[in-house]
Amino acid sequence: MSVTIYHNPACGTSRNTLAMIRQSGEEPVVIEYLKDPPTRAQLVELLKAMGISARELLRQKGTPYEALGLADPKWTEDELIGFMLEHPILINRPIVVTPKGARLCRPSEAVLDILPNPDIGEFTKEDGEVVIGKTVQPQS
Repeated sequence: MSVTIYHNPACGTSRNTLAMIRQSGEEPVVIEYLKDPPTRAQLVELLKAMGISARELLRQKGTPYEALGLADPKWTEDELIGFMLEHPILINRPIVVTPKGARLCRPSEAVLDILPNPDIGEFTKEDGEVVIGKTVQPQS
């Protein structure tokens, strides 16, 4: 199984996450989810794999979240998924799937917990913040 990132190239967090994946030695499958949104079944599977609800995956900033009234708790899980399918910009990003699990990588260094090789050395984010990769401990 390879590494997959649901990516938005206009998002700095997504770009940083992609760069960390590549610095770890992986060349991920990159899905630009705004151009190629997941199906309902794929989105449901991603939510299950991440162990979060649709509400936890909703992005508010720069989306129609408020215009659609999505802060209202009346919306069911299924309805919120429907909104994300209709408006993929509502899907928070980046989502990364690896053999070690799936995660919404906010902040971007959250990806280190699920990378096959989290020892990326030193990495400098676009904003200048320095991240030190995790050292892999040998299995005994």
